[in-house]
Amino acid sequence: MNTARTFIRLLGASALCVGFITSALAAGQGDDAALRKAANDYFEVVPSAVPAVKGNPVTHEKVELGKMLFFETRISSSALISCNTCHNLGMGGDDNLETSIGHGWQKGPRNAPTVLNAVFNIAQFWDGRAADLKAQAKGPVQAGVEMASTPDRVVTTLKSMPEYVDRFTKAFPGEKDPVTFDNMAKAIEAFEATLITPASRFDQFLEGNDAILTAQEKEGLALFMDSGCASCHNGVNVGGNGYYPFGVVEKPGSDILPANDKGRFAVTHTADDDYVFRAGPLRNIELTAPYFHTGKVWNLEQAVGIMATSQLGTELDDKSIAAIAAFLRTLTGEEPQIVYPILPVSTESTPRPKEMIANK
Repeated sequence: MNTARTFIRLLGASALCVGFITSALAAGQGDDAALRKAANDYFEVVPSAVPAVKGNPVTHEKVELGKMLFFETRISSSALISCNTCHNLGMGGDDNLETSIGHGWQKGPRNAPTVLNAVFNIAQFWDGRAADLKAQAKGPVQAGVEMASTPDRVVTTLKSMPEYVDRFTKAFPGEKDPVTFDNMAKAIEAFEATLITPASRFDQFLEGNDAILTAQEKEGLALFMDSGCASCHNGVNVGGNGYYPFGVVEKPGSDILPANDKGRFAVTHTADDDYVFRAGPLRNIELTAPYFHTGKVWNLEQAVGIMATSQLGTELDDKSIAAIAAFLRTLTGEEPQIVYPILPVSTESTPRPKEMIANK
């Protein structure tokens, strides 16, 4: 089925469904119960408990090992880059750069998505090429533009430190050889599953607290649904659960949508997937500028305006844009408090760092 046609049909249905709410709010007749009912049809609260991960039970031992590996720079060939380098847990789960800097000071091709709440996404990366967090964890380690390492080097590094061998044995009991590249990825996935941000003001509104949102924020929520934004940005993560063309109505300029990056087409090789990307998850969006896969837009209001024009064919006025942006800022939840782990000391058999030169 053509992605653009499907999107436009969904957009029309959503506008009919909740259009009355915006009109009521504009007339000063806002009904919190009706607004909440409509919102609950689109969105779900971020749970307080760690979600289950398919095929990878989340245990304390696995999470603790995964946390160490998330901050472990020695799984990169330079011993300078860790998962946290590009997905900084003190900065909203990303690096706040247009595109990340990797091995040899190379710039990556796309903006780094936040790792916060990533467990709720349909798939990982902008083009969805990784089915889950486990698959995603393997990619950057091996990418020449990122960590520039290999599975064999990673395993050799981890096995060179007795504490890691002990922790892998406890995290993956009963396995003859627990220190593997696959188990490294499983441990990181288990840790990342804990990186959820519950109790945002929006979640509290969904659960019945009328006073937690301002009148402007409620108007922004109604506009977000009424204008069609929620057709793509819905669910637990307010996005991240579907693929849509960027520029349904009007393609943005080449700085925001470069011609050489066709998005999901590179994964599926299907013509309908030209310039199709996973809808960006909007949880904690105020923490993760710059925006879009190119990272070219630093202002949230500007991003809202671009999306309205490109995806909806709508020129929103400044008041409406400000209201939607105000609503989006209510999506910031309670960030996990992570204690930086103490990592094992290198041994004589730990591979020495490679010089930070591109493609070396």
